[in-house]
Amino acid sequence: MIQIAVTESQGFNVLRLARIKPKMQAYVDSGNFSGITTLIARRGQIVHFEHTGVRDNSTQAPLDSSTIFRIYSMTKPIVCTALMTLYEEAKFHLFDPLGKYLPDFAKVKVWDNGQSLADPVRPILIRDLFTHTAGLTYNFLEDTPVSKMYLDAGLLSNAEASLESVTSELARLPLAYQPGSRWHYSMSIDVLAHLIEILSGCPLQEFLKERIFSPLDMRDTGFSVPEQNRSRVAAMYGHPDIATHQFTEIVTSPTGAVDVSKTYPVDNTKTFARGGHGLFSTAADYLRFAQMLLNRGDLEGERIISPAIADLLHSNHLAPNLMPFSIAVVGMPGYGFGLGSRVLMNPAESGMPGSTGEFGWAGAANTYYWVDPKLEIIGIFMTQHMVSIEPAQRDFQVLAYQALVD
Repeated sequence: MIQIAVTESQGFNVLRLARIKPKMQAYVDSGNFSGITTLIARRGQIVHFEHTGVRDNSTQAPLDSSTIFRIYSMTKPIVCTALMTLYEEAKFHLFDPLGKYLPDFAKVKVWDNGQSLADPVRPILIRDLFTHTAGLTYNFLEDTPVSKMYLDAGLLSNAEASLESVTSELARLPLAYQPGSRWHYSMSIDVLAHLIEILSGCPLQEFLKERIFSPLDMRDTGFSVPEQNRSRVAAMYGHPDIATHQFTEIVTSPTGAVDVSKTYPVDNTKTFARGGHGLFSTAADYLRFAQMLLNRGDLEGERIISPAIADLLHSNHLAPNLMPFSIAVVGMPGYGFGLGSRVLMNPAESGMPGSTGEFGWAGAANTYYWVDPKLEIIGIFMTQHMVSIEPAQRDFQVLAYQALVD
């Protein structure tokens, strides 16, 4: 059973925390979300864990602490952390050329000015993949012709393709930009996931279970959901699945659930395991991962990474000329980027409360987490609404900090 700490003992005002629920309820009542889970922890203690609405409109099954969510790009920090356990074993270095381990990438070309193919000015480095500066892209980012090549190749939509085959196809296609020349959100973490397999000799899902999920007791996190738990998976609403690139019709009410079974299968344990998305998890499970990061690599005596490597993960690795970065039209002022997560450099520029060094990431279906090491706060927001433009996550973060009075 999940225990809620006395809020005042952790510096939160209970009346101010009570402002969160009505705001989340307003989003549910407006029809923008079927249900929302919010969680706040400080100093290792949960001070707020609430569920608003339902996990499935058709059944009216309520959200609760057992609800399982597709966390999409919140897969990325887990994969990056797992790869850094191999860095600790001196299996690779951040400035190693990717081609040293995946030779096909040593021959990659660059789509130069959208007109011709050119040689890269330098090799792709492993650090470039962590920081989304390798020159790769995504099929849904339409600012380069290479994105259309990804779409035509079915790089995201073919759930039966192995991670190895997807990575090989990425190496066959040109880069959208010269390595190191700009920050551009991409499938680079999928390449890192395959690098895990190459360096460890172990399938990604088994490696994550061994290095992350089992030691952290993340029992409901994985690339599939056991049959007996599938009724706990929250229904998806909003746009069609991001992997199919079908954005022409928007579902304006949670009554129209999106079928993501083909591109994000619940029960496929053999082939569907990616680095950039694919994991299922619960708010409570993800809290254990985030708390380990806040603790600089340790949770309840289980050491995942060393403090020095944890600090390296969440330091800014972007040159000044690559900041501020943005995902399509969504800007990230005030933030740099670490090894797989954004890192707050200037709170005033960000326009959001938080301390320098705060880090975190989000998922396409409106899942979101942040860790504030200075104030020892973790926030987790979970729902299942694909690519919503509603500022619910930002509202939750503001409401969390306004409730902190000590």
